[in-house]
Amino acid sequence: MGSQKKVFKAFPPQPGLKKIIGPSFVILALGLGTGEVILWPYLASNYGLGIAWGAILGITFQFFINMEIERYALVKGESVFVGIAKLFKWSVHWFIFSTFIGFGLPGIIAASAKVLAPVLGITNFKWLAIGMLVAIGIFLSVGKTVYGAMEKLTRTIILIAVPFIFLLAIFLSTKTDWTVLASGLIGHGDGFWFLPHGIALATFLAAFSYSGAGGNLNLTQSLYIREKGYGMGKYSQKLSGLFHSEKDSAVKLTGEKFEINERNINRFKSWWKVINMEHLFVFWFIGGVSMLLLMILSYATTFGLSGNVEGINFVVNEGLMIGQNLYPIFGTLFLIGVSILLFQTQLGVMDSTSRIMTENVAIAKMKGKLNKKMNLSRIYFIFVWAQIAFGVTLFLCNVYEPKTLIILGAVINAFAMFVHTGLVTWLNRRSLPKVFQPGLFRRIAIMVIFLFFGFFSLMVLLEKMGLLNVKIS
Repeated sequence: MGSQKKVFKAFPPQPGLKKIIGPSFVILALGLGTGEVILWPYLASNYGLGIAWGAILGITFQFFINMEIERYALVKGESVFVGIAKLFKWSVHWFIFSTFIGFGLPGIIAASAKVLAPVLGITNFKWLAIGMLVAIGIFLSVGKTVYGAMEKLTRTIILIAVPFIFLLAIFLSTKTDWTVLASGLIGHGDGFWFLPHGIALATFLAAFSYSGAGGNLNLTQSLYIREKGYGMGKYSQKLSGLFHSEKDSAVKLTGEKFEINERNINRFKSWWKVINMEHLFVFWFIGGVSMLLLMILSYATTFGLSGNVEGINFVVNEGLMIGQNLYPIFGTLFLIGVSILLFQTQLGVMDSTSRIMTENVAIAKMKGKLNKKMNLSRIYFIFVWAQIAFGVTLFLCNVYEPKTLIILGAVINAFAMFVHTGLVTWLNRRSLPKVFQPGLFRRIAIMVIFLFFGFFSLMVLLEKMGLLNVKIS
């Protein structure tokens, strides 16, 4: 009997940069409602711009994390969840648990409701937040929410929101504000270097981990690679439509193989270069600029005002000051815009987290088989409505302060990033041929990032347990 011949696919040629732009907009938009809009501006309004370095370092860390996630999917044509599960069978349970706990806390939608409530004249915003959560559930349940629609929506919102914020920042800030921001980028603040006196370590870690998407959301980059057809993802089954199929369908999660030869290696290098450029410009540059603009806008309008430290009152104060300095309509538009941005973020987060958890359930059900029939739609909807039920329950139990929920979720997600950074690093080392593995510089960068999130997660945990007393002075 002759041995069965391996079937190889050709590594697809790399198209132009314009055709592959998209996934970075989605992953950037998933983070806009946390670090960019809430946490870093909150820190700027209360502690000044001397912490601006943290925002840029945080998003730089996430750039390297995301690219290692993309590296695996580009070569293998499958998600990192599939690859990690091959090495660690328990990983599917960890990803489901950590994703649900990290992002089930409804801080983003609570923030959206709290910002919009004064505009609508609503006193208790928790009822508005509950209505928003249910609206998201209905939208995801009846609409054909697929990757393409989400990409177009997020790209449109970002391309409108960032210029609007830029114009507000230009009109309302002074030359002195920009000088202070420049000093903050090197860690110099008013009477401190790097960290101001009195800042809560958990709040800083939360903002740092949300400089971008954060938590397991970073891992969705590998899903987008498959959906967009990057590299070997061209041959992957596109699961978007299966999330809204009413019947059992054959599901194939594993990728295809290609022969390692000079042509395919060169094609990988071409892909690697262009996706780095795409992610560097869209995610790192636009994301970084967005955070800095939101920080200087918050600093210029609310720094030193009373009430900023309470929850996210600084956002409402921001709207009031924008209205006073320009015209009232601009302050109202700012609050409405922030609320829409947060609502869109919660919509995208709930869709993405439900996909993450559904994929991991599917991996567990596959049990090593190449394909198997299952109803992904049913599993997806269960996770969507389970998250909504969890959020509504917290609101009804009067747990609805946005900043508290966001910080708690962010600290959990910081630890999740520590775990998945280690897992993806090990996966790439074990599963990718040496020619496709990261070089020395990237290996060092990832090791520093891994140790950073591990160290700070441990410090925050010990501080919360009362075993460590951290004083910033």
